[in-house]
Amino acid sequence: MFNMTSLKARKARFLNRWHARAATRTRAQVKGFVSSPEPRTIGSFARGRQLIAGNFLFAGTLVNAPGQSMWAIDPPDANYAAELQGFSWLDDLAALGDPAARSAAQDWLWGWIEIYGKGKGLGWTPDLTGRRLIRWINHALFVLRGQEAAQSKAFYRSLEQQTQFLSRRWRGAAPGLPRFEALTGLIYAGLALEGQEALADPAIKALARECSIQIDDQGGLPTRNPEELLAVFTLLTWAGAALHDVGRTPPREHLAAIERIAPTLRSLRHADGGLARFHGGGRGVEGWLDHALAASNVRATQPEGLAMGYARLSAGRTSVVIDADTPPVDDASVNAHASTLAFELTSGRRPLVVNCGSGASFGLEWRRAGRATPSHSALSLGGFSSARLAEPDRHSGLEELIEGPTHVPVEISSAPDGLRFQGGHNGYVKSHGLTHARTLELTLDGRGLAGEDMLLAMEDADKRRFDAALDAGELKGLRFDIRFHLHPDVDATLDLGGAAVSMALKSGEIWVFRHDGAHNLSLDPGVYLETTRLKPRAAQQIVLTGMAFTYATRIRWSLSKAQETAIGVRDLSMDDPYSDDD
Repeated sequence: MFNMTSLKARKARFLNRWHARAATRTRAQVKGFVSSPEPRTIGSFARGRQLIAGNFLFAGTLVNAPGQSMWAIDPPDANYAAELQGFSWLDDLAALGDPAARSAAQDWLWGWIEIYGKGKGLGWTPDLTGRRLIRWINHALFVLRGQEAAQSKAFYRSLEQQTQFLSRRWRGAAPGLPRFEALTGLIYAGLALEGQEALADPAIKALARECSIQIDDQGGLPTRNPEELLAVFTLLTWAGAALHDVGRTPPREHLAAIERIAPTLRSLRHADGGLARFHGGGRGVEGWLDHALAASNVRATQPEGLAMGYARLSAGRTSVVIDADTPPVDDASVNAHASTLAFELTSGRRPLVVNCGSGASFGLEWRRAGRATPSHSALSLGGFSSARLAEPDRHSGLEELIEGPTHVPVEISSAPDGLRFQGGHNGYVKSHGLTHARTLELTLDGRGLAGEDMLLAMEDADKRRFDAALDAGELKGLRFDIRFHLHPDVDATLDLGGAAVSMALKSGEIWVFRHDGAHNLSLDPGVYLETTRLKPRAAQQIVLTGMAFTYATRIRWSLSKAQETAIGVRDLSMDDPYSDDD
């Protein structure tokens, strides 16, 4: 498998280089735009200021190089280089929009043309080229202002070359987000550039096919990554808007995919507007989700049942999102986490219970740790995760998730005083003979969440495995840990002689964690992993620890607002995502 993977990778790199250089030798035709799509990308004013100051923060690494071109930087890793080459930072400079930002954007864009424009460098891949074309076309008026004729000619010439390359190599993009990026970039360019209209129609049809293949009936992707789904949804809305701008209607499959994804994203949105953080995804750029949903003009609410394999309970000001399906498999699992039956809880504008998140930007060890079950608000058994990582591919270094749960029965129903989720998974049956079952009940006013976790040896074969595991541990029982990771902004303390945990949110709300008293409760150090930070943030985690001795072990716990916490809390304080507290 590794040799085949290596062969495919080498072939892809060769074809990218060959077609990139061939595209730069084509005869120039493009002299301007037929139509220029309205800029729809969302940049950050704060990040734009950081770029102007020479603080280049990409892929979790900061390079301080004031007064230098970003192309003078030696990228510390491939992810850093990809973010430079993709030009998403152009959104941030356009959001800043002052003369200094325009000057930097112009210097760095034409610097790219000079250094890489002849088909050289890591940026000549289908997905990065598609991403780059979208930004160049979106911000053409911003970067062309005040430029001489020779510079404008070089700009249009490079756009044409990249479009020609993309028309030949979009099939080389991996299925999923990379291919959606490549095809959307090609549609943008084909519709906008003089003489390139013939390239648009094949790309429009290909995008429609990808919508049918990649977007399932639940409006989800095979990776089950909520942030990646948002990125694909945004690309589809951009491509659709670009078609409408020139008086064309997107294909039926394209529109149907948007209609399926929108309610799914609403299910994955917490009460504070951020996405649930599962399977390598983050919360999403501030405002990105709401903007994309508004631009789609799809008003459908969340579907009943699961959305991309997630269950949602929502009442009052509280949202709970649960991973309620089998984990991704094969190629779709290289960023997946062992998070089955993990949950997150947000109250108003404040996340309370979270998952640690993706550690990919902090190195291999953090990446592996972030994918393990103990990094989620879930039950882990005997130090094991509910799924494990395969050996890394020796060329890509990526690890598929294997031996995870294959059966995850779920039921969502009404409870006497609220909403009830019941689910189970068989991720520990093979190793320990135990099925994990979890019940969560959210009260109608959103002020309380009651939980019950059970470990069950259900079949005779399961009981024999359990007995063997007990014997191997000299009948000391099988240790389990139920973790509740808290957001870094939560101030938690042990109360009542260690019988409860009190949690204060910045909004002024007080939540209390209690349990049935049969197990050990501790408040331990934890981490919160964000790709926009330079290092992991310190946090806390509530841990319930016990031993399973019998074929049925039950653990009950609850999270509830303290009685003195008001029903409505006026929460007006704003968080600065670019503060220096990390």
